[in-house]
Amino acid sequence: MRSNKVGWLLLAPTIIILATFGIVPFVYVLYVAFHQWNPFGASPDMIFNGANNFRRLVFDKAFLTAIWYTLKFAFFAVASEVVIGYLLAQLFMKEFPGRGFFRTIHTLPLIVAPIVVGSVWRLLTTPSIGIIPYYLNAWFGYELNIGRDAGAAFVLTVIMDIWHWTPLVTLTLLAALVSLPKEPFEQAQIDGASRWQVFWHITLPMIRPAILATVFIRLMDALRTVDEVWMLTGGGPGAATRYIGLHIWKVVFPKTDYGYGSAISVIVLYLTLVMCWILYVALVAPRTRKKRTF
Repeated sequence: MRSNKVGWLLLAPTIIILATFGIVPFVYVLYVAFHQWNPFGASPDMIFNGANNFRRLVFDKAFLTAIWYTLKFAFFAVASEVVIGYLLAQLFMKEFPGRGFFRTIHTLPLIVAPIVVGSVWRLLTTPSIGIIPYYLNAWFGYELNIGRDAGAAFVLTVIMDIWHWTPLVTLTLLAALVSLPKEPFEQAQIDGASRWQVFWHITLPMIRPAILATVFIRLMDALRTVDEVWMLTGGGPGAATRYIGLHIWKVVFPKTDYGYGSAISVIVLYLTLVMCWILYVALVAPRTRKKRTF
């Protein structure tokens, strides 16, 4: 009994911090979402309007467009990072000259702040001074201008995110691969299994938890990206890169529509939880069913 009290006493600071910076702000945002509130307007008081903010979302074309572009961005970015991260992790598993150096260089983007990443990529892609438009024009005759080309702006935001966060995926999957036992692979080699069979039936099932955790982290980050894209494209051209984080920022700050912005935030949080749960079920449920069959 005394040990339980000591345990709760030790956990109390963490629980208080989580409640203060997690639960309390969420409850407040949920409360504001049911009100019409412009603190800088002629009437700065909160006016209760029920679920009007949530009904407004259904017919808001800008919100639906931002959701669609955000989902596309998250899919291409996260999927590419998992594939490239796994290939790099397999490469770093092998012995080759300068492996430690390349590992160090590979992880450098992780220590760069997102707003700095966006600023650097903005300089790299500016038509007048950027090296990327220069070489694309010199080698392929392609004039890159993300201020006019919506498709190019979208692709560049995906590439920028891949460059920034692939090292995180590589390190996670590398740790998972290093911890795998050697016996199953040796047995598969004796049985004459191909590389694809070894990957599909041995490697992939054993690193599934690491992949799941990595995808969860990257998916949540990709759905709320703001800094990098804001510095690179500002959400343009048009609404091509106006992802949901930028959309919320523009609704809350320039328009000072705090009630509607809070409603969008609550819906985005709900959609993120649903997507993570669907992903969890899709990855874990088949494995659970297999165990129950034996």
